[in-house]
Amino acid sequence: MLSVISRTPRIAGAEQGVEHPKTMTQPLQPWFGRTFNFPYPAELLPNLKSRLQGTPARLEELVRNCVESTLTTTGDGKWTPQEHAGHLLDLEPLWYARLEDFFNAHQLTAADLTNRITSEAGHNSKSIQEILAGFRAARFCLLMNARQLDVATSTRELLHPRLKMPMRAIDHLYFVAEHDDHHLAHIERLVG
Repeated sequence: MLSVISRTPRIAGAEQGVEHPKTMTQPLQPWFGRTFNFPYPAELLPNLKSRLQGTPARLEELVRNCVESTLTTTGDGKWTPQEHAGHLLDLEPLWYARLEDFFNAHQLTAADLTNRITSEAGHNSKSIQEILAGFRAARFCLLMNARQLDVATSTRELLHPRLKMPMRAIDHLYFVAEHDDHHLAHIERLVG
């Protein structure tokens, strides 16, 4: 007698009541509550560039099958998924300016800690495709500029204005990648 094999995918741990990774509800740490340690050798620069290059694709994947109402509304009164995506785009000029600082400044460009640009941008009235295309283009520019880093520039230290600690260019790029992941995690939680 032939047995029928179930085509329903099994989630490891489901029989023990373990939640699927998308349904886990561990709170996300606030960005301004994060502390950083930068022990990464300059040899990891190619890895960080690859991670940063992949952020637009990861963002696109998160919002690919979402209806507009899912992207532009939130029940908690905070940013919508589309506003989180727009915020990533809004900060690309800051990341670019800070990378430029390593070539010719004495400290890193300060951020607007009120996020006024994102608050006033009206990202929910834009198309998600416009935001995604803008982010992909801006990230491309950042990575093209990162190609100019040499040993002297990539190991030069500048003071981060909010953290009050020295950063190298590789530390700055790590900081950007962590910021990307912070907002991608918010988007994933909101659209999941």
